[in-house]
Amino acid sequence: MTQSAPVFHSRVNTGSEAFDGNRADMQALVDKLNGLCARAAALSDRARPRFDKRGQLLPRERLGRLLDPGAPFLELCNLTGYLVDTDDPESSVPGSNAICGIGYVSGVRCMVVVDDSGINAGAMTAFSSRKVMRCMDIALDKKLPFVHLVESAGADLFKYQVEMWMDGGGVFARLARLSAAGIPTVTVLHGLSVAGGAYMPGLSDYVIGVRDNGMAALAGPALLKAATGEVAENGPLGGAAMHAATSGLVEYLAEDDGHALAICRDVVASLGWNRHCPQAPDGDFEEPRYSPDELLGVVPADYRQPYDAREVVARLVDGSRFLDFKPAYGVSMVCLQASIYGMPVGILCNNGPIDPDGATKAAQFIQLCDQAGTPLLFLQNITGYMVGTAYEQAGMIKHGSKMIQAVTNARVPRLTLMIGASFGAGNYGMCGQGYDPDFVFSWPNTQIGVMGGEQAANTMSEVLRAGAARKGVEVDEAELKAREQAVIGHYDRQSDAFYTSGRMLDDGLIDPRDSRTVLGILLQICREARDRGTHPNTFGVGRM
Repeated sequence: MTQSAPVFHSRVNTGSEAFDGNRADMQALVDKLNGLCARAAALSDRARPRFDKRGQLLPRERLGRLLDPGAPFLELCNLTGYLVDTDDPESSVPGSNAICGIGYVSGVRCMVVVDDSGINAGAMTAFSSRKVMRCMDIALDKKLPFVHLVESAGADLFKYQVEMWMDGGGVFARLARLSAAGIPTVTVLHGLSVAGGAYMPGLSDYVIGVRDNGMAALAGPALLKAATGEVAENGPLGGAAMHAATSGLVEYLAEDDGHALAICRDVVASLGWNRHCPQAPDGDFEEPRYSPDELLGVVPADYRQPYDAREVVARLVDGSRFLDFKPAYGVSMVCLQASIYGMPVGILCNNGPIDPDGATKAAQFIQLCDQAGTPLLFLQNITGYMVGTAYEQAGMIKHGSKMIQAVTNARVPRLTLMIGASFGAGNYGMCGQGYDPDFVFSWPNTQIGVMGGEQAANTMSEVLRAGAARKGVEVDEAELKAREQAVIGHYDRQSDAFYTSGRMLDDGLIDPRDSRTVLGILLQICREARDRGTHPNTFGVGRM
């Protein structure tokens, strides 16, 4: 976006009581998010004596040693598993025993997965596999080298689910696909990798093993004895030194974790990965005229309180400048042309439910961005499409379908940021998770579902009253009220951003103030994926 585009003039009073109230509400949600993320780190840190005894680094220390100092690291799926195994919000630990994200290793942007072996020995749960598979899918789509720091006791047999076992095969298949697509895969074998987990190094292109601690075997000593009666020790059975000298599974033998991570950085550097991607031109851009810090006060935590979505955009885009596409037509559907860190982007956001005019406007805007190769950003705060006789007669279904077709089939990168409500088909039209956006992140105030709790309760009541009228019976008002409250509680609990993110209905929760930075990283990742050349082969690199 050139500097000739108009600057948006904010109407937000940052000294108002409403602004302060919004900020306090949103800050409380951000504090909750930070507290939950710290919960996993604190639990893992309790294992420090055991790690120190073995001469090991803790998982997050490994991550710190691997990544380039000071370079950005975008964590993915930070709430995965929260409120899945337990309904107790005070004891549930998010993360699902894996630390995942996109960061720089020796100047190369990589997908990094770290087994959090400080929690339950890194045993995999159902959502651990889903989290890792999501990261592998991103690595394949965005052409990111895949680095895995391995130490896991394998599947959590005490929480066994047959689908968890099936998902394990999906992890291994994705490793094979990455290699065949010309995307390098690098494993550091820090500790145990047994049973199905042995295929993590087995299917990787490069393996660095830590002497004494690294171990990979299809059956560990306990399973081996139970299955065959053979008694074996870790070293001869699957130790890193054995694999480096005898089986050939390990290419590089390291003396300890720090040495292994240094070798890993050298391996990634040796790929010359950045040779295959033209460097982006140095772009001049303005910082927003309005601080992203103000986002906490601009957006109410309660999605039922209206605000102008342009106020959000003005705190995300370069110079707070944008072109407003058809501003007087389909006014509740806001379509804007802007830039973020010098990268052009088409933005769709909501100032109310989508009507027929708004749907046709959005469909045209999406197709224009697709024609120009401009990435799309969907800022979701949507309660749905308009309903009622007038809207049906105006072709709401037809026009809404055109919008959904455009959203689904756009060939440009599509980023979705959930910043408020996300209900019903509005979620679909605004590129919800079911439409495979390249990335979808949420603010902690997000509410998502088929409809809000009160709306669901009112709908249920109308149905029950109509049924009672047909039967000629009286409605028990007290019982009906109790059922309404139960429905509201059921729906609202499942709509909560922390609950839905725990079930991976997004790629993670973020502090609203980090949105511009996160979007800049995502746009860069998408650009690099489009421009990067790779050298695919048929079957991937087989281990010799």
